[in-house]
Amino acid sequence: MVWHIIEGAAGCAYAVEHRCVAIIVDALRASATAAMLFHAGARRLLVVQELAQAFAARATMPDMLLFGERGGLPPEGFDFGNSPRTVSVARGRDVILTTTTGAQRVVAAWGAPAIYMGSTVNATAVVQAAMRHCMDIVVIPAGLASDPAFDAQEDWVAATVIAQRAAVPIGLGAERFAHWQRRIAESGVARLFDEAPNAETLRQVGMGADVPYCARLNLSACVPLATLRDGWGVWMEDASAYLKPET
Repeated sequence: MVWHIIEGAAGCAYAVEHRCVAIIVDALRASATAAMLFHAGARRLLVVQELAQAFAARATMPDMLLFGERGGLPPEGFDFGNSPRTVSVARGRDVILTTTTGAQRVVAAWGAPAIYMGSTVNATAVVQAAMRHCMDIVVIPAGLASDPAFDAQEDWVAATVIAQRAAVPIGLGAERFAHWQRRIAESGVARLFDEAPNAETLRQVGMGADVPYCARLNLSACVPLATLRDGWGVWMEDASAYLKPET
């Protein structure tokens, strides 16, 4: 088993083409929000790319909650934004989630043998889930869908935290993995999240409290897993039930 770390659309395409398990890492904030929605008791997530798809799905299934963001803030007409600190209302509910980048990566990775969402908040659990497949794995720092050159520092930090816990060889992306291992050892995860360009963007729109929250380690054992694609997007369920010891 080999793990690769490949950013953005290229990582999604690699997972599909080479039949690798995909772990989507959008650390600020989609992966954390998705994990914590399940932690709060959400039943299912419908991850969609476009606002129009979100509203269309909601019109058909009016009991679903709308979570998401554009520019870091909830789009007009949404119930909540893309914050892992506002998920308690999701208990027992189905949720529609759309975000600038993380949702795009989940949909783009459809066709891989399995697609998970992971970050620091569920790092150990997502490793356990992914390794059950006994095949190569691609950890995908999400980056920024609209700007491939954007410095998604927090995504690489979280991807490195996840890959470190796997303790297996790193193939593609090994040099950058080693770089971020050194940076984590020198500065720590919380500081690297705080210094990331996207963290400053969140502070500018009043969502700075999400940054230290998303940098926390192993808050949850919940792992979003893609289970179905339909005309709206990709449905996800919590894979943590599969990780419980058999009795």
